[in-house]
Amino acid sequence: MKDLHYAFVLRRLATILAIVILTLSLTTAFTGVLLAFYYEPTAGGAYNSLKAIALEIPNGWLIQRIHNIAGNGVIGVSLIEIVVMFLGEKFNRNWLIAWISGILFTLCVIALGWTAMLLDWTQLGYWRFKIELGTIETIPVIGSFVRDIITGGGAVNTMTVQHLYTLHSYVLSIGAVILAIIHLGGLLLQEQEDKQSQIELNPVFPPN
Repeated sequence: MKDLHYAFVLRRLATILAIVILTLSLTTAFTGVLLAFYYEPTAGGAYNSLKAIALEIPNGWLIQRIHNIAGNGVIGVSLIEIVVMFLGEKFNRNWLIAWISGILFTLCVIALGWTAMLLDWTQLGYWRFKIELGTIETIPVIGSFVRDIITGGGAVNTMTVQHLYTLHSYVLSIGAVILAIIHLGGLLLQEQEDKQSQIELNPVFPPN
């Protein structure tokens, strides 16, 4: 009985965390769309446009802060979710769907954070990105090829910012929302299966 209660708590906690993940994902996506109206994805304009959003656009600083907090928060929550699901130790079909989508979602939001590294075009972001590119270039066989795709030809410039902005705003963001929905759906189906199993194991008979 204790093990059943423990497993139930973990599965319910996983579902709650999945709801938080989807909420944070939608918040990040919505605030990202608002920021995109004023953001300029160029080497010279990225920093100035973000500064203008923070100082000149009404409530721009608040939208920017919410976007950053939600984006960083969803990474932490998704990592906690992976641990909770691992401790749940139940790998049927729906749980497996939620498990795989959860892992892919975590990788996706980490990639979102990585692609955002250069989008503010600050000195810190620029040199961190250069270091990361050096690490990518050391990957055997495909390292230089991947680096050229990301940078747009070798040098870190406007083309690089545009490539990262496209990956961040269109590919990874949409993928993260879809995976968050699949993840929550898998856990909700799992709970329905558990309830059905409990009913079958403990049927309630009407009184005579």
